Parts: sequence; C-alpha cells; structure tokens
Amino acid sequence: MIDSMDAAIHYIFKTRRRLDGAPRGLDEYTRDVSLTRELLERAKLLDGERAYAVVTGSRGKGSVTAIMAKLLASLGHRVGVITSPHLVHWNERIRVDGRMIPTSDFLRILRALQPAIDSITGELSAAQYLSPQGIFLAIALRHFDERNVQAAVLEVGRGGRFDDVSVVPNRLAVFAPVMLEHKALLGGSLRRIAWHKAGIIKDGCDVVTLPQAQAALDELKAEAKTRRANLHCLSDAELARRIADRPGGQVIDLPPYGALFLPLLGRYQIANATLAIRAVELFQRYLGGAPDSPAFADRIERGLAGLRWLGRVQRLQNNPAIFVDGAITVASAESFIESVRLRLRQPVISIVGVPRDRDYPGVYGAMARVSQSLIITETDINPSTRFPAREDAIAAARAVSSDLSYTEKLPSALALARERAGESGTILLAVSLMLVGECMLIWDVDTSAI
Repeated sequence: MIDSMDAAIHYIFKTRRRLDGAPRGLDEYTRDVSLTRELLERAKLLDGERAYAVVTGSRGKGSVTAIMAKLLASLGHRVGVITSPHLVHWNERIRVDGRMIPTSDFLRILRALQPAIDSITGELSAAQYLSPQGIFLAIALRHFDERNVQAAVLEVGRGGRFDDVSVVPNRLAVFAPVMLEHKALLGGSLRRIAWHKAGIIKDGCDVVTLPQAQAALDELKAEAKTRRANLHCLSDAELARRIADRPGGQVIDLPPYGALFLPLLGRYQIANATLAIRAVELFQRYLGGAPDSPAFADRIERGLAGLRWLGRVQRLQNNPAIFVDGAITVASAESFIESVRLRLRQPVISIVGVPRDRDYPGVYGAMARVSQSLIITETDINPSTRFPAREDAIAAARAVSSDLSYTEKLPSALALARERAGESGTILLAVSLMLVGECMLIWDVDTSAI
C-alpha cells in the first residue's frame, strides 16, 4: 500500500534498486527512455497543448529553471516545474507556481498510475528498469494537468539525449554551460558530453545557450542544424553586468531593462539570470504576449526581484556570518569565494563535503586559500552518493591546509567551526546538495515554496 512518502519512494525506485551494485555504463547503453514514453502515453500525459521548455547544462541549470519559472509566473502564466535533486522533501522536485506538490496529491497520483507502472515493470528483463525520474515526470505531468498548468520548465537530471525529461515535446531548449562531468556515464570528452546535452533540441524548436567552449558549441550547432532549430548563442558581451551589491543580492544591468535587482548573492547567477530572461522572451512567443512591451519589462523586473532559490550562495545567519553553496567542483568553489569575498570577516573557517567522484582535492585547495581552518565532512543521507574514504580525504586536505579537522557529521563540523570562528568570523560551507539540505533543516528553512 502506497500510503506514505517512504512507501512511495521505495516503490518508485523498485526496479532501479535491483541493479544496485552492478557495473554502470554509458547512458546510451543503460538508459531506455522508451519505457517512460510508454508510461506517459498509456496515461495520456502527452496529449495536451502545454508549452514545454527543457533546461540542461553542467552548472546552473537548476537556477536557470527556477528563474525562468518565476518570470513566467510574473507574466501571468500558471507554471509547472521539475528540478532535481531536492534539498529536504522529495516533493520539491515537482512544483506549480513555486509550491511543491502536496504529499496527498503525490500519493494519490502515484496510486492512480500504479496499474500502468506495474504492467510495464512486469515485462522487464532482469537488466532493465523503469526510471524513477520517468515516474516522477509522470506524476508531475498529471499534477500539471490537474492544476491547469499552461507552461512547464523542466530541468534535465543528467545529460539530455537519454534523460527521461527529453520525451516531452519541448518548444524551447535552454543550455547552461556544458563542462566535463559524469564522464563514466556521458563519455570522456567535452564534445561527447555536449552531444548528450544536445539531445533536448527538437525539430524546429528555439534554442538559447550561454557562451560555451568551442567543442560544446560545435555539437549544439550541429544538432540545431540537423533539427532545423533556431539557435541563439549569447556572447559574453550580451551578459548582464553587476552594478552594485545589496544586503540580499546584487543589482545588475541588462538592456533593454536597465537596472534589475537579483536577490541572489552568487556572481554566477548574473549569467543564469541573463539566460533565463532571454529564454523567457523566446518562450513568450508560444504563450501569447509581446516581449517588447512596457508591461512585459515591468513584470520581468518584479518577477526577478521576488525570486527565492535556496542553497546557492545563501546566507544562513550573521554572527558568525555563515554562507552555504553547493560548490563541489573547483570552478563552483572559486565562484562561491568570489561571490562572498567582499562579505568575508576573519577568521574564515571552511566546511567542505565533496563526493569522491568529483575533484575533491581541488575543491579543498580552493577553499583552503581563503580559510584559516579546513573541516572535512560527509553525509550518509543518500547511500548511492559516496564520499572519499577518511584517510584519502585527510591526505588530500593536509596537502593544502595546516589546520585541518575531519568529522563524519555536519552538526559536529558546525560546532567545531563556530568554536573557531567566534561571533565575528565567517563560516563557508562548500558542500553537496544533500548537505545543503541538512543545513535547511538545521536552520529550519521552509523549502516548500520558492
């Protein structure tokens, strides 16, 4: 009986779980989105006229998705969103107008889909599975139908071409920066990873991308040409520029809007906001309304100012100043530091929790360069995400910091950091999103609405 979220998640991951421990190969050989398409077709979830935008990339795609959704809602549309991973509640992955799907609706919809799911999974071979993300997508689309959602912005989980989100008939494909990531699953070169990402481009759709490395851009151009899609490549000169910092964010300038308040501290959010605004301008063609009207510009300004996106260079408290960011790559760690550099108060203590499949020594080094003390931590919330062995983590951190501590639990790491920072210092948390979620719980942050 699916009568709780625990029971629901156990059921959703049932066929994927039986492959736990088995060697994982490239997505093109291990993922089968046709099963998700079959589920959606059986449930008649692709029959409507809803306009879809799909967002992919290697960094910032969740932020772009959230900003786009907020702007579209400010323009008067009812907007559905899928993002992943969640911070605290699985429900956060599915939202309408910023509010996560209620548990009662999630469970009711899943039970209604259960006969179709069981029929499909009952015919699977031992090497096949019905993607949990595909089931989440089905729940989301039914929820969107029930809430009369006009526009949906869906974040790809990984890759694109073989990601379940790619089965929707999106009219807009949006690309945050593409970088080397998930090499064992997407391929060992930037070009191959970009080929995976380019799979969200559909025949005749609009495509908009932030500046990309040449190898990635070549793949996007090739796919757009094959699909006869309309490719819009933003240049560095076309990105908004920062005018000033404010306590709760930063003021940016983007023609033709002029000065806009962006209530996010991350410097990287300036490019994300630019991409989101330009994407919404294109998407508005399918939704009605004039992107060049004064009313449109006013609503973009108000929508951006009302944005709430958690765990990305977020200030958690003042004394000591504590900032958290899901900075688990060297580039994101360096961006985190740059975003808060003018707000740092000495001493600076960094808590770092980076999974072992990332460049954790590189992140340790980046954080150590601005910190008097380094504290390494981890979490066991998601057993499929592994952190480096204690001895490996300590050896890597010792190479870059003379003041080093290791603790397996975040509360212990925070207690130690507070002791060293005092009330006047700064604590930086460069951690995986699972640990960001723990921070939301510790500081009692409401993640139900954004």
